[in-house]
Amino acid sequence: MTSLFQILMMILGVVRTVIIIHFIMSWLISFGVLNMRQPIVAQIWDGLNRLLEPLYGPIRRMLPQMGGIDLSPVVALLGIYALQIILSNNAALFY
Repeated sequence: MTSLFQILMMILGVVRTVIIIHFIMSWLISFGVLNMRQPIVAQIWDGLNRLLEPLYGPIRRMLPQMGGIDLSPVVALLGIYALQIILSNNAALFY
């Protein structure tokens, strides 16, 4: 059962890292640091969007319209941190 706990924590850590990379990349694209006409940038951006849309979609539907500001990555990160705290506090159940 310890392995299950560690695998769950690892998966949450990977998802958290991918969300942060997507968030930083969106800012770099917005400010013109990254050019979407470059094939590698476009492929990475499309891959991250396809990977994270199942996570962001339900969150976006629940949040009110914020006038162009997307808070779904922040809510997703808060949810992941909450899950990690819950799993850490209940780690004794996995032993």
